Amino acid sequence: MISENVNSEKVPFEVAIDKTGFGLYSYILAALTGLVIVSYGCIGYGSTIIVPSSACELNTTSAQQGLLVSAPIIGAIIGAILWGYVADRHGRRSMLLVSLLSSSAINAVASLSVNWIMLLILQFIATLSSSGQYTISMTILCESVPMAKRNTVLLLVTSIFLMAQGIMAALAMPVIPLTFSYHLSSLGIYWNSWRTLILVYSIPSLVCAAWLMFMQESPKYTLAQGDEERTIQILRLIHRINNRNTNEELQGTTEHAAHLMVKGILQESLQVKTSTKNQILPLFKRPLVKYTLIMTILSVFHQVTAFGVWLPTIANKYVKLLQTGQGSDLTLCGIYNADIEIAEDADAVPCALNITALVIVLGVGALNSIINILISVIVVYTGRRNTVIVIAAFSGTSGTLINLVPNAIVSLVLFGIYLMAMMLIGLYTAISVALFPTNLRALAVSLTMTGVRIGSFASIQILKFLLVNNCEVGFYVYASILTLSAVVASFLPNDRLLMQQKEVSE
Repeated sequence: MISENVNSEKVPFEVAIDKTGFGLYSYILAALTGLVIVSYGCIGYGSTIIVPSSACELNTTSAQQGLLVSAPIIGAIIGAILWGYVADRHGRRSMLLVSLLSSSAINAVASLSVNWIMLLILQFIATLSSSGQYTISMTILCESVPMAKRNTVLLLVTSIFLMAQGIMAALAMPVIPLTFSYHLSSLGIYWNSWRTLILVYSIPSLVCAAWLMFMQESPKYTLAQGDEERTIQILRLIHRINNRNTNEELQGTTEHAAHLMVKGILQESLQVKTSTKNQILPLFKRPLVKYTLIMTILSVFHQVTAFGVWLPTIANKYVKLLQTGQGSDLTLCGIYNADIEIAEDADAVPCALNITALVIVLGVGALNSIINILISVIVVYTGRRNTVIVIAAFSGTSGTLINLVPNAIVSLVLFGIYLMAMMLIGLYTAISVALFPTNLRALAVSLTMTGVRIGSFASIQILKFLLVNNCEVGFYVYASILTLSAVVASFLPNDRLLMQQKEVSE
């Protein structure tokens, strides 16, 4: 009888997290998550700007540049599942802290690379160390805010992710054009702008690590570990910060605060598994296997990232040709492969990316970020699945039209619309978080997103070859695959319909 009374006073976790509200702590955590994703972008994708800028000093060929850009993807592939596993076993916050500090240190050492092979190896290891930052930080965020706000914060943070390459370009603008060059005789290298930029790209991770020290572990993770007391302490702290202008307490005893009272939290039916086998196998058994396969296929089909990787290089050639007054009647591929001599500025830093090209990269990121914010508002009414279907179909169609319109400006606009599909990653993450249980969530998100990384490694190499040899085929193939994602996504549950049914039942 006593046991029944105790349990009757306990509430499900979602009820408890709803009682904490959405306020200052939620905004601080969302901002930190956004910066973590930027720091991951700087280390994992900084090579998109570093590689062309370092080409003259390291004497890299086109094939070697392709390897330098794609090698970090292998680190991300290997590291994603590993970090997802250790985060489920040893804690989100502690593992994220290890990832931030180790990746920053290794990336900084990469600035001393004496040749392209050393740069490749060190950036591979740095990306291996940073590969869990996206999924772990997003998981902590999802598990620390009320359910009603999760779609919104995930898509807002994704807006920051979409800005990551633009932020990287903005950081590069004042650094890359610098003409200083100091000889380090002990290493036989010259310290110059691109090496300095690598150090700059290591700073966000250090800032995030310091910031994370003041944040709490995911309360849902601590509950899944069976630590109910710590879970309530974390929830009380979140509530106190979110409601700092009131006197209400999460475990209040006054009549005014009675609706906020939480005396205990019910354990979920699925507990954390101690066996590695038992932690992985449920993802490939009913009822989860269907969702694992669908999310993995969508992830594999999401190869627009490869075009984003080569965006600085494409934009650089686009700007340099149009600045000569030629190419206005060409398609994007026509401009990329135009056999026209372009006079180089004698005072410019060798191999440095054109500043206007970096502005285009920043502009594309900003535009996608703004559109993503608008979608974060719309998705409440349309649902995640339906939004994925529309974006995949619209962006994929635009991608197939890029080389059918012989106009440089229109072709560039269509390319920007095609790149808008990069925001689908945030929607995929939100869908995965909703589909998989707590004790499998970090691993499930990491596993399904591995498809993006495996495909990206191959696509970066394939696309580099196609851009030079058969550019149009590259756009047609990858845009068609993206359009097919709309069909695959239609097999997911209609979350908007489920939400409406829940509202009716209540």
